[in-house]
Amino acid sequence: MKRREFTTAGCAAVLALAGLGSAAVQAQAPKSGEYVVLRPPLAGGTEGKIEVVEFFWYGCPHCNRFQPLIEPWAAKLPADVVYRRVPVAFRDEFVVHQRIYYALEALGQVQALHKKVFHAVHVERNPLNKPEAIADFMARQGLDRAKFLEAFNSFGVQTKTRQAKQIAEGYKIDGVPAIGINGRYWTSGALAGSLERSLQVADYLIGQARAGR
Repeated sequence: MKRREFTTAGCAAVLALAGLGSAAVQAQAPKSGEYVVLRPPLAGGTEGKIEVVEFFWYGCPHCNRFQPLIEPWAAKLPADVVYRRVPVAFRDEFVVHQRIYYALEALGQVQALHKKVFHAVHVERNPLNKPEAIADFMARQGLDRAKFLEAFNSFGVQTKTRQAKQIAEGYKIDGVPAIGINGRYWTSGALAGSLERSLQVADYLIGQARAGR
């Protein structure tokens, strides 16, 4: 979803691209328009590893559709690649979803509940945009309500939320879902033509990052 395209028309356009499917995408070296090169590249990352960053927002339907594609892809990444998620908020009212993710991370519950948050927002039509409603949802999933709210409101979660904003701004992404590669490149379904193709482009960019180390 583009930074300024939080409309039904914008959603439909990107989903139409995503609907091309992997069968229509050839495994070939990408054209320059299928990814962005960061100049200068970002500093940081994990020493000795290639860092892959999935930028997402729980409220984005494209990010929801991306989950069953990127999760098995990420599980098969080579040993020299480190994968992490960074929740993005293009609007202040979306910061609450960043805090959901980092609270789950602090409680060790991302693997158990990450997909359930997407399901709640996109299938159950529960926006999860108010702390009390979020805490109620988490309690229904078996979490201690008070402990979740403590994590949700913690200094650590607020710090990670600010850091996530800095990372997204450093990559200069203009929509989600997007995939950042080692502070040097990023790609997305909108750039690559489909969500499936964006993973092929990411594979190529991982190879480029490896060759450039």
